[in-house]
Amino acid sequence: MQDVLVVVGTGGMGEAIARRSGAGQQVLLADFDEAALERVGTALTGDGFAVTTQQVDVTFRDSVAALAAAAAELGPVRRVVHTAGLSPQQAPTAAVLKVDLYGVAVGLEEFGKVIAPGGAGVVIASMAGALAVGRFPAELEGALISTPTEELLSLPFLQEGALPDSGAAYSIAKRANQLRVHAAATDWGARGARINSISPGVISTPMGQHELAGESGAGMRTMIEASGTGRIGTPSDIAGAAAFLLGPDATFITGTDLLVDGGVVAAVRTGGIQLPGA
Repeated sequence: MQDVLVVVGTGGMGEAIARRSGAGQQVLLADFDEAALERVGTALTGDGFAVTTQQVDVTFRDSVAALAAAAAELGPVRRVVHTAGLSPQQAPTAAVLKVDLYGVAVGLEEFGKVIAPGGAGVVIASMAGALAVGRFPAELEGALISTPTEELLSLPFLQEGALPDSGAAYSIAKRANQLRVHAAATDWGARGARINSISPGVISTPMGQHELAGESGAGMRTMIEASGTGRIGTPSDIAGAAAFLLGPDATFITGTDLLVDGGVVAAVRTGGIQLPGA
């Protein structure tokens, strides 16, 4: 029976990760968008990958639990990658929080129940979470770490009117992803498995291009130009980082975040880039 690689989210990063890490494994692709799921699944199958697809709504625990159960029926679940998410330009505050915050927290719990010994997981967070380090009060971060998943969306600072816009919701959600991964490492470790997050910078996916075309696009271009690499990232950059964290060279790495942003955060922290309102 082949090992199973689960990829939740079939956007640019999800497809690139499936292609980079899915050879010789049973790949289970999941997405809310059934048309996108069929398109990517068909393309990967045509290229020789062993692919199963399943529609999932990460905002419903039963849907995520059903996906985890389906993965376990296919074989030992050795690799899980959660890429599903909404950007500030794509959705209002409530939807961003439900998908990017609650959806990730549920995934960590449900796949933490089925991950096989020796397995590993990766959550796609964002450099927005890295830029938020030190900007949120300790009690807020403590609540994001310790609040039971089913109570997360009831936290007072996440209620309607408490956040100025979907961009603020996105930053909190992505910081929460990093923190919840830290917290999940012990539970995953009890099963002999590892869990980490990756925080991408500006990546040339459809979502990234949508953000570049929106209100924050000019600021994002300025950050790219002032970064150490001076370029936009590619899905392959993220797929390479995920392959490392999922693979044998990272067996002593768990509960941490890998920043893959071309040097943007480093430039911000050292004064090379001045963020609006900072």
